[in-house]
Amino acid sequence: MSSKISSHPRVRFAPSPTGYLHVGGARTALYNYLYAKKNGGEFILRIEDTDEARSTQESLRGVVDDLVWLGLMWDEGVDPVTLKDVGPNGPYRQSERLGIYKEIADKLLKDGKAYYCFMTEAEIEKQKEEAKANGSFAHLQSPYQDWPLEKALERLKTGDKAVVRYKTKGLEKDYIFTDLVRGEVKFPSDMVGDFVLLRSDGMPVYNFCCVVDDHLMKITHVFRAEEHLPNTLRQLMIYEAMNWAVPEFGHMALILDEDRQKLSKRKGAVACGQLKDEGYLASAVLNFIALLGWSDPQGRELLSVEDMKQVFDISRLNPSGAIFDRVKFKWMHTMHLRALPNADLWKAIQPFLAREHMELPQDPAWQGKSLDLFKPYMETLADAIELYRPLNDKAYVILPEAEETLKWEPTKAVLASWKNLVQAHPSDYMTEEEFLKLQDEVKNQTGAKGKHLFMPIRVAVIGKPHGAELKTLVPLMKKSSLVSRAEQALAKA
Repeated sequence: MSSKISSHPRVRFAPSPTGYLHVGGARTALYNYLYAKKNGGEFILRIEDTDEARSTQESLRGVVDDLVWLGLMWDEGVDPVTLKDVGPNGPYRQSERLGIYKEIADKLLKDGKAYYCFMTEAEIEKQKEEAKANGSFAHLQSPYQDWPLEKALERLKTGDKAVVRYKTKGLEKDYIFTDLVRGEVKFPSDMVGDFVLLRSDGMPVYNFCCVVDDHLMKITHVFRAEEHLPNTLRQLMIYEAMNWAVPEFGHMALILDEDRQKLSKRKGAVACGQLKDEGYLASAVLNFIALLGWSDPQGRELLSVEDMKQVFDISRLNPSGAIFDRVKFKWMHTMHLRALPNADLWKAIQPFLAREHMELPQDPAWQGKSLDLFKPYMETLADAIELYRPLNDKAYVILPEAEETLKWEPTKAVLASWKNLVQAHPSDYMTEEEFLKLQDEVKNQTGAKGKHLFMPIRVAVIGKPHGAELKTLVPLMKKSSLVSRAEQALAKA
């Protein structure tokens, strides 16, 4: 069993399209991507879709779209648009490789390293119950283990169904390998019994197709979550039986929530697609998950993908579980968001503003000015919705909560004075300083002060007596818009 495949790195991310892309999966993809890019290798996307009942085209589309959103583009695998194969080592979807698995299984059967097992579920269950009753945890003992292949093939001709099992008999030894994250790992061979390679319907199980694909796709390094560590023993046995070179393995610690439990949806968004919908930037997501189990040699916390590519080193992966601290994630995201140039940030918030059908000025100078004012109040891109909503003339309505303010005795005079002063303003927009001066002039003209001054003006600007700071909003609003809103408020006063 050879231990070195090639000095040229080839790594893979192999999701199952049975649901969304979890941030843990995204971190695995990121580490593989960074290793390939840092070392001049290839990053392959393989789709492990042999679970026919749970794999869906919709999930595959979602996983691929999430990887594209994150910018983790692969060198070989399914095309991000058509989902067709791109690369010399396809097919890249396991459901399309069944003939390949059958061929390898046939070789193992012929060499006497695997056998057809005709045991029924009832027989397997009975053996388990008997072992349990005897206080034993012995592995399955198949009566078909030593059947000649010809005898098994004759029985198959009668229509009986059989799984193909790997024969562990005679493998009394320790399987030892150096994990790139955990150091030396030792598995005694008797940890597993005769395990299934092909189900009775011909569908391969995970450990078998994983080894076959990694070998045929020339994978040199397998970086995956620690929950896959127990699978490695079965995989090493298959590599040995086929006399194939073994890739280097690195098993990464799980991502945990604040209670040190495996991260799950119960504590908030853990799906990349959901984070995107909630207004998180891909750059911040990548920065945050990169540091969940890896550290920058310079101790930096804010990193771009380009920064990571330059310094990524597997030796800095931590075998201990990493906490997904949502408070820190929010802080890191805010830093990324505020570092974006205004033109890029405006482009990023467009899907969120479009979702609310907002009609806003197309002038880049206005857009930049609005972002200068609003950026400090934004934690996510979705925050732009409520910040910009008051600026959308079509959304202006006087809400029921303004009724009391509109009935106050000074309100009509305040609104009339406000409207006339705005109308007389010499330019289309006013500065914050000009707004404050104008507000003081309303006070001088009407004698209104405190809430009797500020709340009617706020109704005339945003349709309600409480809410956004007017000194922030008014400089972004055209004179004609302010006059039209004041007239609507006056009509109700």
